[in-house]
Amino acid sequence: MAAGLFEGHYVWHPAADDRTLASVCVDVRAGRHVSARDCLAETRGDHALRAHRSLVLASEAADSDLAERWLAEDPSPEAALLWARVAVLRALRASDARDDRAEALERIALSACERASAMDPADPTPWVAKLAMARLHRPRDPAPHGLLTAPPGPWRLFAHILSLAPWHREAHHRFLAFFFTRHGGSVNAAWDVAAFLGQRAPADSALRLLPLVALVESYNPAQLLADRVWEQPQWRSTSLAVYHNWLPTVSGYRFTPVLDLAYLAHALVMARREFEARAVLTAMGPYASRMPWCAFGDPVEQLSRARRACGLPVPPSP
Repeated sequence: MAAGLFEGHYVWHPAADDRTLASVCVDVRAGRHVSARDCLAETRGDHALRAHRSLVLASEAADSDLAERWLAEDPSPEAALLWARVAVLRALRASDARDDRAEALERIALSACERASAMDPADPTPWVAKLAMARLHRPRDPAPHGLLTAPPGPWRLFAHILSLAPWHREAHHRFLAFFFTRHGGSVNAAWDVAAFLGQRAPADSALRLLPLVALVESYNPAQLLADRVWEQPQWRSTSLAVYHNWLPTVSGYRFTPVLDLAYLAHALVMARREFEARAVLTAMGPYASRMPWCAFGDPVEQLSRARRACGLPVPPSP
């Protein structure tokens, strides 16, 4: 990973410092898919990179017919994967917008996921895409032992993904999001699942951040002393453990894990651990993500506030 120095402005593009991906995004926006094929083919066997690149490319391709044209011209596993990602994204957007086409788009997306998984059975990514749609129909598989609230959910689908990739980052985040209140879950269920998944992850895994993700999701500014929750010993120790055990591994990543770094930096700033937060924000370089900052206000203002608290430069005011 080489995040680069902060040069006075934020870079919000999800490709971050994956230069290959950023270049391919330009081609996709122009309606060209040849470089996308090479970009995704390069990720075979690297589940984290494949998930990252396919999701970013889908966000670029969702408003065009590129995925459909590519699949028709070159029915490869990569074409099928991008089509599945695009179809799922469209289905979720339609459902959230209460679009009359939502059910039809969901059926298309399920078919696309099944096609992609059949073309490459060892790839967990199509199954992760399918997991993203679980919130639309709320499956109620029984939870395994060890959870206080035993919340039902898409446990069978999640277990299948873990059989292919035990520590798949996106799968864990998609699964946790199923239990968020905005998707029909509850605060207690989300806390329970986040703790369960975080505790079973390796000490140096970014999945140890899951409880901090649930903490942001449950944030309610109307509650008394809401902004002081991160100073509580359990949350301070959680963020410091991730700082000590996971942050040193980030230098070996093939792209800067901006979102994970942002959650960690935010938790440390809120916990009044500016020294550690400064190192995390420095590791992010100029790259930025809307979450978790937008849960607390304007993301630019919140990120700049955190950087100022750590003695780091911020972009000039417009």
